Amino acid sequence: MSKPVNAYLHLHAEGVGVVIDLAEGRLPAVLHWGADLGALTVADAQALALTGVHVIAPNIVDEPVRVALLPEARTGWLGRPGISGSRGGRDWSPAFTTTALAIDGEDQDANGETPVLLERGTAEVTVLAVDHVAGLALELRIALTPGGLLRTRALLRNTGADAYQLDELVLAYPVPPVARELLDLAGQWGRERSPQRRALTVGTHLREGRRGRTGADAATVLHAGTPSFSFGSGEVWGVHVAWSGNHTHLAERLSTGEQVLGGGELLLPGEVVLAPGEHYSSPWLYGSYGEGLDGVAHRFHRYLRSRPQHPDVERPVTINVWEAVYFDHRLPPLLELAEIAASLGVERFVLDDGWFGSRRDDYSGLGDWTVSADVWPDGLHPLVDRVKDLGMQFGLWFEPEMVNLDSDVARAHPDWVLATGGRMPVPSRHQQVLDLGIPDAYAYIRDAILAMLAEYRIDYIKWDHNRDLVDAGSGPAGRPGVHAQTLAVYRLMDEIRAAHPGLEIEACASGGARVDLGILERTDRVWVSDCIDPLERQQMLRWSGQLLPPELLGSHIASGVSHTTGRSHDLDFRAATALFGHLGIEWDLRRASERERAELAEWIAFYKRERGLLLRGDLVRVDFPNASLTASGVVSPDRSRAIYSFASVATHETALLGRLRFPGLDPDRRYRVAPVLVGSAPSGLLPPQWWGVERDHSAYLADLHEGHAPRLRQVGEHLGVELPGSVLVHTGLVDARVNPDHVLLYSAEAVD
Repeated sequence: MSKPVNAYLHLHAEGVGVVIDLAEGRLPAVLHWGADLGALTVADAQALALTGVHVIAPNIVDEPVRVALLPEARTGWLGRPGISGSRGGRDWSPAFTTTALAIDGEDQDANGETPVLLERGTAEVTVLAVDHVAGLALELRIALTPGGLLRTRALLRNTGADAYQLDELVLAYPVPPVARELLDLAGQWGRERSPQRRALTVGTHLREGRRGRTGADAATVLHAGTPSFSFGSGEVWGVHVAWSGNHTHLAERLSTGEQVLGGGELLLPGEVVLAPGEHYSSPWLYGSYGEGLDGVAHRFHRYLRSRPQHPDVERPVTINVWEAVYFDHRLPPLLELAEIAASLGVERFVLDDGWFGSRRDDYSGLGDWTVSADVWPDGLHPLVDRVKDLGMQFGLWFEPEMVNLDSDVARAHPDWVLATGGRMPVPSRHQQVLDLGIPDAYAYIRDAILAMLAEYRIDYIKWDHNRDLVDAGSGPAGRPGVHAQTLAVYRLMDEIRAAHPGLEIEACASGGARVDLGILERTDRVWVSDCIDPLERQQMLRWSGQLLPPELLGSHIASGVSHTTGRSHDLDFRAATALFGHLGIEWDLRRASERERAELAEWIAFYKRERGLLLRGDLVRVDFPNASLTASGVVSPDRSRAIYSFASVATHETALLGRLRFPGLDPDRRYRVAPVLVGSAPSGLLPPQWWGVERDHSAYLADLHEGHAPRLRQVGEHLGVELPGSVLVHTGLVDARVNPDHVLLYSAEAVD
């Protein structure tokens, strides 16, 4: 029998340090997760552990409670246990002993009587533990990425002689007592990722996602930080569960003072029953620590950008035709749209819902993934060929997991619908969910998609998912099927990508209802929301960026009147908002005026020139106490260049806002800051003197007479002003005044 592991582990990267206690065969416990502590000795690690041992307070257990990454009830931990499950009431409180430790695949000699300190920068650590009495084996994987992102997952194996029902497996990271305020996200269809704050008090703040998908109301990242933390200040710890099915995020503070952040998959009753020898793998739990919310976000962004499959910076400007034509799939209008789009610089054309089966509306045809001969007598070839001739990529909409009951596939296979209790689930969007846990159903969808990819030159799939999973039972018995469905979707995407390595996939789910790092392992961007109203998008892009970098956020310029809110906005506001993401168009360009098309072409050209910065820069969000301003920017990694957006989103409570700061610049360098003037100037513009521009009076009157925003002309040799970065970061510049629902863009260029 192996001796217990007896070690301490110290990982550190990019200003983050993690110290883990593996002494005396106990499950790994985090002694420190936060700022880098520098070099440590084994004596330091022992002292760090010793100085964290709580005194025995009255009326609690007589031994200090130790909170492991997988919290154990047997230690006296009275919060949520890491494992909930049993064999019909037996083996429900396991007691694990660690027996082996490997770092980056190499076994470590760490089973001696004297503890050792294993010091690494970044590493992937595997810890093996067993409980022979309960008949369970546990594998914990712990990794610190080069960007300082902590991630952990667990694998639980049944080594007993009979079945073990797992009800929950939750991992947790301790956070220090200075973290007393919580922030996570909520939302709804058309208003995804809305922030909410509260105090971290005694009890459990539990966010459950029971939709069978991530959800528009998902916590996304659950943060704990020092009181009043902001984008730029305060210590902040955040966790994210990388799973696209049912899930939990939790923050817990006990009456004894311990507090943790954690989460995992939410399992439905009886969903995971492990036969002897079988195992369950949890989702990855990601942890990010940083100075302010921007510091937390940067670690997620750097991790994603380090992946070999991460999209190239030259992301094609896209037009999606849904809001232009809806279900009207006549070839001439689509060809006209393609011609106009290509002439303006668009690089990808995406055909949305309505090309297949009987799908003339959203009542029928879903699941019949063959081109409709009624609408497309010559197939999609005339459209695809013309799009390709115009130099654009071609994309196509699918909703592979869904089915209308009025479809050929549902009539032939009614048993392929996820259902339980001998009843059909309540409809949503007139559709049901196809059970991909059934091998024949899975094969049918896979083969249908692969057949389309084989026949047509498709570069891009818009993969939609338009309803929650309700009563999602699988097979004749109707057992809970969300877990199997989620794994099947992952497998389906992986199989399709393996067959077509250059294919890009967009994760769309009623807009932004599937935004998580599980789906992002298999997709290349998310559709932020079905609402493209730029006023709403200002906030949705701002908070979606807490997890994902701009290049993964589908960000489109819509028509002047929003199809979801009915609001009207000028083109400069719509375009300047959409710049800070993967740019696209969602607009019937046939109805756009010549002036609008010309201005749109200017915005597209500007985006193409600057997408290297816009899609690889560090996101910064400006803290400002006046809610009428939403300000952010992207700063190049070497801090030589930046583009900032100052959006007026409401009437100010004062006539002027005063000086606005430019975070993220190098205080020790000098920069020239200048307004970025694309197309017409924003409505109501009053430029400050430092801009170095003036109104051309005759042109100004002419523009007003024609109902256009006024044009400006430059005064002097250089536009803008040159100042040290320290002044721009700590003092700032007075902003111009514009009417609400308009944006001012600024560039900052290092001059030394």
